[in-house]
Amino acid sequence: MQKQFLEAGKIVGTHGVRGDLRVQSWCDSPETLCEFDTLYFEDKTKVTVERAQVHKNIVLLHLSGVDTLEAAEALKNRVLLLDREDAELPEDLVFIQDILGFTVADTRTGKTVGRLRDVITTGPAHDLYEITGEDGQMVYIPAAKPFLQSIDMEKGVIYIESIEGLL
Repeated sequence: MQKQFLEAGKIVGTHGVRGDLRVQSWCDSPETLCEFDTLYFEDKTKVTVERAQVHKNIVLLHLSGVDTLEAAEALKNRVLLLDREDAELPEDLVFIQDILGFTVADTRTGKTVGRLRDVITTGPAHDLYEITGEDGQMVYIPAAKPFLQSIDMEKGVIYIESIEGLL
């Protein structure tokens, strides 16, 4: 079952004395987090974003009602969530949180490779799928064509096509 609220970032500190927050973005890019007008805390408390901007790979965020350094300090280490319905996702993309734990199957060999443990974002290049193999070893597969064939959200399976020597 897909989660309604997805982890978007973590408040790692403050900026200035007017309640601005420094947020480590867990989105595809820090700019993506800046697009949301509404975020939520872990307890699903709704917060309104008054302004957001990227500064040195960190998002500087100002939340409504957080207007002092003390109020901002009290929020340090809190995780921010976004509502899945507020995010516009292109048709060919999925939320990473939705596919973690999926079985990874190799169409070339017909064998199960393992389970998706993590997705490593490498910046402008393609992501890497970190897979825990059947033998407990870690396997890394580029999350791009021609390796990534398809993702079956209903069955919970990621289909890849390996090349000789990749696994």
